[in-house]
Amino acid sequence: MPDLYEGPIVDAHHHVWDLSLGRHPWLAPEGRVAHRYGDYEAIKHDYLPSDYLRDIAGTGIVASVYMEAEWTPGDGLAEVALIERYRESSGVPGSMVSQARLDAADAAADLAALGAVPAVKSVRHKPGGATSPVEASDGVRSLLSDDTWREGYALLGDHGLHFDLQTPWWNLGEARRLVDDFPDTTLIVDHAGVLADRDPETLAGWRAALEHIADAPNVVIKASGLCVAGTPWTVEANRGPILDLVRIFGAERVMFGSNFPVDGMFTTLPALIDGYRTILAELDPAAQRSVFHDTAQRVYAPLPIG
Repeated sequence: MPDLYEGPIVDAHHHVWDLSLGRHPWLAPEGRVAHRYGDYEAIKHDYLPSDYLRDIAGTGIVASVYMEAEWTPGDGLAEVALIERYRESSGVPGSMVSQARLDAADAAADLAALGAVPAVKSVRHKPGGATSPVEASDGVRSLLSDDTWREGYALLGDHGLHFDLQTPWWNLGEARRLVDDFPDTTLIVDHAGVLADRDPETLAGWRAALEHIADAPNVVIKASGLCVAGTPWTVEANRGPILDLVRIFGAERVMFGSNFPVDGMFTTLPALIDGYRTILAELDPAAQRSVFHDTAQRVYAPLPIG
């Protein structure tokens, strides 16, 4: 019987938020945005480092990476300052991905300021673009192809910053052109390329998109955010996609992320990790450790909790 992974885990993607600050418009009582998970009212409550520490108790998570949480646009430095205070007082998170508007007039100054914060390893700016494979095929493009935005992206390397890309898989062809043009900047594909269902046609298109971008050596990917609206997270539904990620990218370019508290709408954090342990048990121990720990540690270098 395969051995389940019992080593240390780095959670490469989670959030914390204090809604009393009024800085997360999408999580306000009246907030309504289109979300791949559908109704997200269940997460409209505070989720602080103490809540995260409670949820990870006994799971083996030794370090974590905070993902910017759609803080008021253009105020990313204030979000970083708050998360820095959390990190200093609780050890959560060990490093972070910050908001950055790469097409903003002050993008150069913001990136310089973010690059000066040791805990900030990467930035995220959701690029929009095609909302379906058909639109992508018809030539609808995102900020990934915008000249001003790309000027901002070109500055990331000057400050030792990576880029976290959250976009549906059908936009990854556009992303491939970006990573080819900027080979010295690491691009991290968030949430496995946003696989929102398990229809055979979707899975085939998703795999092809991943295989195309995986040919670029400066791309890594997160095994995270794999829930499907209205469906509990299960090993059966996620075994194939998770093993596809490892097959396509190699374990050394795949990293586990919990996406909590968002994915807490579908499962508990211990159950999520147990599911990953079950799925990855068919890999050799070194590959399991890469997905659970080594890839994220290399890319984000989070300090340990405690």
